[in-house]
Amino acid sequence: MISVADPKDKKAAAGSAGAEPAPKRRRRAPKTEKAAKTSKAPKAAKEEKKRETPPVKSGQVHVYSLDGDVVKTVDLPTVFRADIRVDLIRRAVTAFQANRRQPYGPSIGAGMRHSVRWSGKGHGVSRVPRLRGTMTGAQAPGTVGGRRAHPPRPDTVWAKKVNEHERRLARNAALAALKDPKMVASRGHRFPDDITLPVVIEDGIETLTPETGATREGLKILDQLGLAPDVERAKDGRHIRAGRGKMRGRRYRQPRSVLVVVKEAGTVRRLLGNLPGVEVVSPSALNAEVRAPGGDPGRLTVFSEGALEVLRSWPL
Repeated sequence: MISVADPKDKKAAAGSAGAEPAPKRRRRAPKTEKAAKTSKAPKAAKEEKKRETPPVKSGQVHVYSLDGDVVKTVDLPTVFRADIRVDLIRRAVTAFQANRRQPYGPSIGAGMRHSVRWSGKGHGVSRVPRLRGTMTGAQAPGTVGGRRAHPPRPDTVWAKKVNEHERRLARNAALAALKDPKMVASRGHRFPDDITLPVVIEDGIETLTPETGATREGLKILDQLGLAPDVERAKDGRHIRAGRGKMRGRRYRQPRSVLVVVKEAGTVRRLLGNLPGVEVVSPSALNAEVRAPGGDPGRLTVFSEGALEVLRSWPL
């Protein structure tokens, strides 16, 4: 009987005869205490950099310092408990935009500056005014260089009326939308997840008047609050407008960024007024269009403590 050798045995024999044995893997030495400490050091540093945000109840927000630390907790004014009526907000914003429209239209004599005549019936030509001595049509809307058939009229009234009660409800609704993170995020704003909306900062921002580098100092404050990425978004989103609007003084479109509400707007405007998309206003200038540009509620807003106290006297 012929015995058949196992092919695995042949390979093992060939490997032991010709090839050198494979080098043994070195075992890793156990970590020393020093190495263990150094490996945990970056993690500990990251934990230290994390902002400590104590929990807040419904209707409360944190007050942040200029360094981005939580100072205390305050209750929001009652006006922030209003119903969010998007229909009233858009109605009020449309009225603001319509009331700013300027009358426009053609000149009274546009397309009519010709010496024309009509030859009358029975000459075998259409009833079109023609330049004298020629057969070239002019002045009529269907001719080259003639007047427009239905031009825009300068006496058109574009203004829209909004009742005072509706205007107040729209203002309160736009305010109430500022504390909803989902609405603020739906507008494209970028802000930290652990920050309370609207952002309330201490009154020191109104007395901060650096001699040089005011804008740099203002950007540093927004960076400490975690709002600098939203300014970068507005800066990157600036682009040339499509259509004829760019020929009429509206060349660029600029996305809206942070709205800063303070009691002394002139002082803070030196810090933040030159940042792209950032607006600085006083509480008296808060209307539905400022808080909900384009009729979309939920703009990222920063209040000073003093400006927030002014809103406590507003009726719901």
